[in-house]
Amino acid sequence: MNIISLFSGAGGLDLGFKKAGFKTIWANEYDKEIWETFEKNFPNTKLDRRSIVAIPSGEIPEAIGLIGGPPCQSWSEAGKSRGIDDHRGQLFFEFIRVLRDKKPLFFLAENVSGMLAGRHDGALENIKNHFIESGYNLSFKLLNAHDYNVPQDRKRVFFIGFRKDLNITFEFPDGFENKRFLQDVIFDLKDNALAAKNKTYTNGGECFIENHEYMTGDFSSMYMSRNRVRNWDEPSFTIQAGGRHAPLHPQAPKMEFVEQNKRIFVPAKEYLYRRLSIRECARIQTFPDTHNFYYTNLTAGYKMVGNAVPPNLAYYLAKKIAQYLQEALKEKRSENKAFDLKDSHMDSRQTAFL
Repeated sequence: MNIISLFSGAGGLDLGFKKAGFKTIWANEYDKEIWETFEKNFPNTKLDRRSIVAIPSGEIPEAIGLIGGPPCQSWSEAGKSRGIDDHRGQLFFEFIRVLRDKKPLFFLAENVSGMLAGRHDGALENIKNHFIESGYNLSFKLLNAHDYNVPQDRKRVFFIGFRKDLNITFEFPDGFENKRFLQDVIFDLKDNALAAKNKTYTNGGECFIENHEYMTGDFSSMYMSRNRVRNWDEPSFTIQAGGRHAPLHPQAPKMEFVEQNKRIFVPAKEYLYRRLSIRECARIQTFPDTHNFYYTNLTAGYKMVGNAVPPNLAYYLAKKIAQYLQEALKEKRSENKAFDLKDSHMDSRQTAFL
């Protein structure tokens, strides 16, 4: 079940799809700070390091699926929110360009909840229409990763589509009633994290477990404007891509309210307040400890982890996609209909599972 991956980052989506039985045969990532991490964790995947803008579709291999998370900063609720007018927002159309040229059986695209803001209504409808006009039945939904075995509140939007000739309309899987919380995933790491060297530089092999180190340094007035601590029996705040904005460890009491937009650390307990380590953030994102992140400066490590799709969430979506494909095959066989390999742009080896 070969797939291709765009804007792959540290491989959260790819990891989830791998667990569901898919294989990423080709991936694209332009950020050089991520290359080593992706290549060492996915040694059997060809990583194309060029900008997707410079990659002709003909140089991308055929596959049954296309997945990716086009850059989201331009949609962010915390940024300037220029959306599709920003060059990063326009990269969404590079994803659509590859989709139209390769015509895989399905696609999945992920993005931040900020694109749902009213000011982006026109751009969002434009993107939806492009997916539909590309020949796909589109399903679209805002999901909270906490509903899918991920111990954090993390709301993201997903576009999932199946090629129209398959007659499939994807229905998102229901979330789970039983939730995971901070104590379930990072409690065993509470006593052995290392502070970064010189605030942001790695301890390398000195870490008790790979990447179990945290950024130090001052906290901005914006950071101190609200509570940044969740208790052990709560889900984490959203793991962000910036280390300076990483949530605080649950060993500390919740920050004390002073006045609107101003909080302080509880007096005499200041020593308990530290940022979550990169490994703690990775576990909260549901990366396994075997998935290592390579960097010199911790800012790159936090960025890779924070930008990723939680592998557990990716797995449940990929598992449902695989079920739909298998059901479609079963139906076609029962109707004794030949599958149109020409339209699928795949050879017999790639469609062996069909």
